Amino acid sequence: MATESNPALASLPSNVREIIELASQRDGGIPFRAKTAHVHRTWAGTFTSLPELYIQPKSVPEIQKVVRLARHARRRVTTTGCGHSPSDITCTSSWLVNLDNFNKVISVDHLTGLVVVQAGIRLYQLSDELDRRGLALPSLGSINEQSIAGAISTGTHGSGIKHGLVGESITELKITLANGETLSCSPEDKPDLFRAALISLGALGIITEVTFKAVPAFSLAWSQAIDSDKRIFEQWEKDLWSQAEFVRIWWFPYMRRAAVWTANVVDPVDLKTGAVKHREPPTSYYDSWLGYYVYHNLLALSRWIPRITPWIEWFVFGMQYGFKNGEVTRIGAVQPSQKAFLLNCLYSQSVNEWAIPLHKGPEALQRLGAWLQNLKPGDPGYVEHGIPYSAEGLWVHSPVEVRASDSTVYTSREANTRPFLDPTQSDGPTLYLNAIMYRPYHREPTYNATERYYLGFEWLMRELGGKPHWAKTFTATQADLERWYGDDFQRWGAVRESVDPEGMFVGPWHRRYLLESLQRDRFLPLEEIQQTTKKVPARQGGGIEVIGIQNLVAPN
Repeated sequence: MATESNPALASLPSNVREIIELASQRDGGIPFRAKTAHVHRTWAGTFTSLPELYIQPKSVPEIQKVVRLARHARRRVTTTGCGHSPSDITCTSSWLVNLDNFNKVISVDHLTGLVVVQAGIRLYQLSDELDRRGLALPSLGSINEQSIAGAISTGTHGSGIKHGLVGESITELKITLANGETLSCSPEDKPDLFRAALISLGALGIITEVTFKAVPAFSLAWSQAIDSDKRIFEQWEKDLWSQAEFVRIWWFPYMRRAAVWTANVVDPVDLKTGAVKHREPPTSYYDSWLGYYVYHNLLALSRWIPRITPWIEWFVFGMQYGFKNGEVTRIGAVQPSQKAFLLNCLYSQSVNEWAIPLHKGPEALQRLGAWLQNLKPGDPGYVEHGIPYSAEGLWVHSPVEVRASDSTVYTSREANTRPFLDPTQSDGPTLYLNAIMYRPYHREPTYNATERYYLGFEWLMRELGGKPHWAKTFTATQADLERWYGDDFQRWGAVRESVDPEGMFVGPWHRRYLLESLQRDRFLPLEEIQQTTKKVPARQGGGIEVIGIQNLVAPN
């Protein structure tokens, strides 16, 4: 009996226990690896939930069993990886599935570069496995903790106008649907399901297998220098984004300076002959535990004395990058790609990232800087920002992360390779602006600083034709999304309706952003409904606990 082999399940409602026990007698011994009393928390500690069951399957039959049991038990199913999204998208009081134990490389074809993996593999594991085989992912974001399924499902991107979303190299997916069936999809086979699943937001089913095209392993020679943002704006339309294959920028609004990171692929012959050798970047005290805690404690102090925030920016980033501009600040390294792309996210944080047309970048940063600094006519750097909210007494953290990509290089609607919910520009390069607010020691900034910052930031992004990054913090209405995505929004909704009509994979986050305009007059039979939220004390990790209830509409 299931409860005899797993006493933890004895705490479940009797009807749910009976369903699990009966299934275990009839399914040939397929394991149901579940436990209770699991606390789910986002990486940043922004949201928490207490799922009824935490399930870690190791095979497709086990995943299919989870879905079948959930259907019979009338439970919602949510999938999570590392929980790196700061939003509540993975929070549930129902059943939470984690695929960390479903993380194998299934096959590698060195002639075509096609690699097939189980969907729970984390990007750092995948990078290591590929490297051992002389291969690599074409591009990565700034972190590698996500599962490949999670990175796909939320539209993760890197930075370089020769590349688009991380998922652009995917050629086929397998996904277990609400009826327990696992289907394959690709641009040629079930193309609408494929385009919907490329950014599924966890609302279609459980992605189980990913096929993608890897590239030969490569190393990056990168360098980084500090300059005034004025010089950055002057270079913008010239060669700022085309000077290297990969470019990313960190902008410091109070200092009006920017760190520009550029990287190019090293010729493998040069590495083999020793003409170019791997080398690590120089380090300073700031890179040690001392610098980490100095900055962390200064951020904590700024909660009580917000006016010191610009001084903290000047001091901390001066110690890290230097107090001058230009070539004297340049540092560099030669590293394997999977290491060169990575960035230390440091502390718990809220992040709000939007995608706007690349050419609007200088306008966006100049207007945002003028607003944050309360510049008046005649002040250096003054422009008319137009943001209808006051920034008086508002002090924000740095930097603003500035990255670019171009999804039109490898994907398109015509080829059935562009996700329905792709937030990037469909006619050229996209700029991503990521506004960060740290939560020192899991405590929010005081005086509603985060809310005020994001209110003005989002207003500006909307005016400049932007769309939010799905994995980050943002506010939007269903009307906004319908307007931004047009027919693609409706087509994504139609796919979701066809593969999960009862809403087994639908929760409060999906209702808030995606379903209200598609099913205005009803909750779905298996949809999880948000009951309430409550603040979690900082000593317990901080953030907000999300508490949901199962709709529990009986099946027909």
